[in-house]
Amino acid sequence: MRLHVTPNSPYARIVRIVVLEKGLEERVEIVEARTREANSPYYAINPSGRVPYLVRDDGVGMEGSALICRWLDRVDGAPCFDPPAGADGWEAMRLEAAATSLLDGLSVWLRELKRPEAERSPTIIAHEAERARRLTGWWTDTVGHPLMTRDLGLAQITLVCALDLDRLIPGFRWRDARPALAAWMDRLASRPSIAATLPPCRA
Repeated sequence: MRLHVTPNSPYARIVRIVVLEKGLEERVEIVEARTREANSPYYAINPSGRVPYLVRDDGVGMEGSALICRWLDRVDGAPCFDPPAGADGWEAMRLEAAATSLLDGLSVWLRELKRPEAERSPTIIAHEAERARRLTGWWTDTVGHPLMTRDLGLAQITLVCALDLDRLIPGFRWRDARPALAAWMDRLASRPSIAATLPPCRA
């Protein structure tokens, strides 16, 4: 299988963490995609040009981190990232959706900062900065939830990938104001799959 990624994509990072957690390094080749450039050969592989994109052994391509993670989780016949049964399963999916909401807003903010300065929207940047402030406050009160403190799940992975965007977004400085969230993050930061997939540089 081939997993197409870009180094700083938090969505691709979610999948890369699952690959490591599942021990699939020998089965999944990581390939750096050339995105956001005219006539990239990657567009012949994935016409949307987005990452992550998994080309399975049967040649079928799959887009979207949640879908790819759930598919890879079942490759070995021993899924470990399924939501729990019953009410806890809905709660796990609710938390994953909240983590994705933070990640999506931060990704909009980051894309805006990558535009030429004259083309940036101060309104969008301010909106996403305020959304991030509210959501990191909410997560400060929520990371003590029992589902966020037990075995690694997709909600935790997604939240880690969102919070680590402080490496790439100069205005996203959440740690000083959110010590409980910072402590939660620091507990996960040394996990090998998380440390090995850190974004390589600041923007």
